Amino acid sequence: MSTISRGGERLQRDSLGLSQIIASTLANIAPAMSFFFGFGLIASGAGVGAPLTILTAMVVILFLTNTLAQFSKYRPSAGSFVTFIGMSFGPWAGAAASIFVVVGYCIAASSVVVISGGWAAQTLHTFLGIDVPWQALSVIATAIVGLLVSRGISLSTTWAAIFFYFELVLLLIGAVIMLVVNRHFISTAPFSLSSVTGGWKGIGLGFPLAIYLFIGWENSAMLAEETTNPRRNVPRALIIGTLSIGILYMFLSFATETAFHNNLKAITGSDLPFVDAFKASAAGLLIVAYLAGVTSIFSSLIGLTNAQARILFSSAREGLLPQFFGKIHPQHRTPHAAMWTYIVVALAIVLGFGTVYDIDPVTLFGDTGTLGTIPVIVTYLLTNLALPVYMLRYHREDFNILTHLIIPLLGTAFMLMPLWGLVEPGQPYPFSLYPKLALGLFVLAGVYGVLLAKSKPDLVQRIGSYVADEDY
Repeated sequence: MSTISRGGERLQRDSLGLSQIIASTLANIAPAMSFFFGFGLIASGAGVGAPLTILTAMVVILFLTNTLAQFSKYRPSAGSFVTFIGMSFGPWAGAAASIFVVVGYCIAASSVVVISGGWAAQTLHTFLGIDVPWQALSVIATAIVGLLVSRGISLSTTWAAIFFYFELVLLLIGAVIMLVVNRHFISTAPFSLSSVTGGWKGIGLGFPLAIYLFIGWENSAMLAEETTNPRRNVPRALIIGTLSIGILYMFLSFATETAFHNNLKAITGSDLPFVDAFKASAAGLLIVAYLAGVTSIFSSLIGLTNAQARILFSSAREGLLPQFFGKIHPQHRTPHAAMWTYIVVALAIVLGFGTVYDIDPVTLFGDTGTLGTIPVIVTYLLTNLALPVYMLRYHREDFNILTHLIIPLLGTAFMLMPLWGLVEPGQPYPFSLYPKLALGLFVLAGVYGVLLAKSKPDLVQRIGSYVADEDY
């Protein structure tokens, strides 16, 4: 590659270790909230054998972690997907990806912002009898997270880890209590293929929904520039994080089903199976589940803002987006302009639709989460396809047909299932509208990329020019 002068600033090097980026990734995934809202839907497709569907989803996500791990091994970058796609398919593709994935992430982030207010309001009402508008609580949560992440990556990641591990302890306490109270109903049924409704077909039905539980697995790759030895630690964090969250989900699903006595009708009849199962097992300790939800949401907001806003920052620094987003705080060395823009836009989406259109938090959570996930999954697919191209272009001597071709292609094939679940025709409004909006965004991003590449011939050198562990 030819070299180019790098005028942008660097983020704070060696600020994070392996344990910190793993915690940030797990916090971003928000296991409590993901499992609370997602497990009932998975069980409706897969039956009592839902844990096997979660296991299958974990294996497929590991295919994706292989792709990001390989890219991070050769060129760790805060730009993550944008850098990898741009270096593989050309500057126009990188510029297009910067628009497509950042907008997708921002819409998806608004689902966490809205549920932060909605869940907190429900918690206050349930246990204290206090009624506070969820919009006000969403604004407070956003402001606290914005201040925290802008003051330093080490500080904010530490707090994300604290909230996540508190959430984890509460979840495990709840699961163990459910197993102890319902110990006479413990069986191997949840892990038996015969318990899956329709066998492998049932796993296929539950699989797309199980994949959504893992969204956020890619968090650590975006923190590469601030991580010690990123070529080693980022790939490890990706794999360890995916395995850890998959095992946790399977344990939580086992405990939940045991508490329901493996009664599929009862499980699928509950809006929040884990919460209802815990309530039936230990009603006096129900606040444990609600507190797990509160800490889950808050740690997720910290984790996603830290990581995903860095794609916006990196894209601006490399000339793909306006330079304003590439600013770094002179004291805290954080991409404060990108982070504040990112989280404030997510909040604006929430307040705009939630207030003007009077949409309740849970409905808006589903709407924004669904719409934002479409561009994110498409980006996963494009990055998988980019890996063999990148390796053949820049590291042909290291090309491995299994690691760099077969596994990425398998990951792409399997991820088409959850993508189809989001875009298939015949869905009720407004879900029928979301594929069209995503397609429109994809086309606009492509046009932007082509026009920008023509106007800036040096983009081919600028994309990927900031390698996380290299000195300039």
